[in-house]
Amino acid sequence: MHFFSQDFTYEHTWSHVVIGMWHKYPNPHCTHVQTIDVIDRTVDAETGIIRTERVLGCTQKNPTWIAKLFGGSDDAFVREISFIDPATQEASITSVNLSLSQFATVFERVQYSPSAISGKTAFHQSAEVQARMALWRSVSDKLEGWLVQRFEQNAIRGKVGFTDVLQAMWNDAKERQPAVM
Repeated sequence: MHFFSQDFTYEHTWSHVVIGMWHKYPNPHCTHVQTIDVIDRTVDAETGIIRTERVLGCTQKNPTWIAKLFGGSDDAFVREISFIDPATQEASITSVNLSLSQFATVFERVQYSPSAISGKTAFHQSAEVQARMALWRSVSDKLEGWLVQRFEQNAIRGKVGFTDVLQAMWNDAKERQPAVM
């Protein structure tokens, strides 16, 4: 099993970041995310927690050795479940690959919470990558290594893309507002 983890602070309030989550895609930094389909969304009447389940359709060029060993295409699908708790100001997202899951799983966790620095949001992301080919240890290690590398590249692009989305939504909106006299 291989792991990835990163922490980051967004220069926006928690509520702005959570609203921005729904506008993250499409963006020019994350062109691999092609489609987003909301499968289910509910609000718990007692707690106010919003649960959303989505499927993301992605396209990425896979190395030739992966296509030869596992088949498939460059299209991939990911199941994402998020919980937004307005009362505690916690947002958590888990996602797992649906495509080629018989060979490997990538389980991601994301957490957004108010930062200790007022007006900012703490972001924590982690991923566990596990190949499912116990007999082919060298292939498993190579596959896990490639998946973690790809995940890290996409995480960097995602962070840059989301920062741009938040900038466009909130900072640019402030500049467009007329001055109050």
